[in-house]
Amino acid sequence: MLKRITLVTIAALTLSGCAATHVAISKRDLDVQTKMSDTVFLDPVGADKRTIFLQIRNTSDKPDLSVHEQIAAALQAKGYTLLQDPDAAHYILQANILQVGKSAPTALEAAIDQGYGVAAAGGLMLASGAAYVGGASGRGIAAAGLVGALAEGIAGAAVKDVYFSMITDLQLKERIRGAGKAQVSTRHRLRQGNSGGSQVSYDEESAYKTYQTRIGSSANKVNLAFEEALPELKKGLINSISGLF
Repeated sequence: MLKRITLVTIAALTLSGCAATHVAISKRDLDVQTKMSDTVFLDPVGADKRTIFLQIRNTSDKPDLSVHEQIAAALQAKGYTLLQDPDAAHYILQANILQVGKSAPTALEAAIDQGYGVAAAGGLMLASGAAYVGGASGRGIAAAGLVGALAEGIAGAAVKDVYFSMITDLQLKERIRGAGKAQVSTRHRLRQGNSGGSQVSYDEESAYKTYQTRIGSSANKVNLAFEEALPELKKGLINSISGLF
């Protein structure tokens, strides 16, 4: 019995060590990706129409995070003027940061696939286990599993494959040229507890064409710290928003 447990211990330590080494090597460089759920095409406009009303909200659990000034600077660098009066601006750009923090590797894809307005996918807890299969007694199997879990825990404590993500919903309104108007029909379903709900609808005219999209950025690296990931996540968001113009 002792011999079997010893063999399992050696095997678990070896496999865990190999896995940890693979992660440490393959994820040694910071990998940042930014994706948009829907493409937005804006019509070219003259210099007199390059005016934007900018509104950035943050409803994530990182209330101190701010990108307003950086986004404003990026837009101004492209020749746009920011106005305080939305009625005077040719574009109304509104963004809401929904989520910032650790996430599962698939969280960004899920959030982008869901698109604008759907609750952002949260981090997923991943679990793994080890089992020793053989002719040993139940006590030996339990001991082997405990040893394997301990070995995996030691390796995992030293080498962690860490993902951080930032999910932002974006609404962009572009003023319709001339005296044109858009007909807007809106429908809302309001829930009343678990027993029922109500539906509200209204129609109106608007002087704007409206586009909605979701922007997601992820940063991945072995033992990645939030302080290292955050500037790159912000950069991805800023580049995506300014890239629309």
